[in-house]
Amino acid sequence: MGLKSLVSELRLYGIKDEKVLRAMSKIDRKWFVLDRYKDVAYGDYALPLMKGQTISQPFTVAFMLEKLELKKGDSVLEIGTGSGYNACLIAEIVKPGKVYTTEIIKELIEFSKKNIKKSKLKNIEVIEKDGSKGLKRKFDKIVFTAGSEEVPKNLFKDLKKNGILLVPVGKGIQKMMKFKKNKKIEEEDLGDFVFVPVKH
Repeated sequence: MGLKSLVSELRLYGIKDEKVLRAMSKIDRKWFVLDRYKDVAYGDYALPLMKGQTISQPFTVAFMLEKLELKKGDSVLEIGTGSGYNACLIAEIVKPGKVYTTEIIKELIEFSKKNIKKSKLKNIEVIEKDGSKGLKRKFDKIVFTAGSEEVPKNLFKDLKKNGILLVPVGKGIQKMMKFKKNKKIEEEDLGDFVFVPVKH
């Protein structure tokens, strides 16, 4: 299976946002997997990275990007850079907006920076920090690429008006929760997923 087939498969699975599908056609997942998994880079499943981390299943990635309602010019905080794949997809969609992506595993910071260079995108900043504590600035969108045991309510203050926070919450099987900041915080349960836990 090639990249084109993977994107066609995601469309069949119900991904409708053309911005997401275009980004996934342009940002090659093969750039972000370990060498030993290059031949299965286009399969719709998660693959191992170093230090017990994974690159998420493409459908899960696309589903989350769609639910983030990304727009050109958005400022986005990603908690958990991992391979850098998700950050590049977001950056491709929101440019000239910016992605601030945080990671605390040194090996993944080096790996992701090397991978991000292949995308030639200049609107991504990789920050060595626990992003779940916030970055003392406001964002249009905040997304966790790893599971959080509790709803990170401390980050609601870092959302701009109409901002969205997307986070898998719970232990084991997590609930994908979407929070939208209007006059009050609106929440939506998007179903069950399994993610590795956030490292603090």
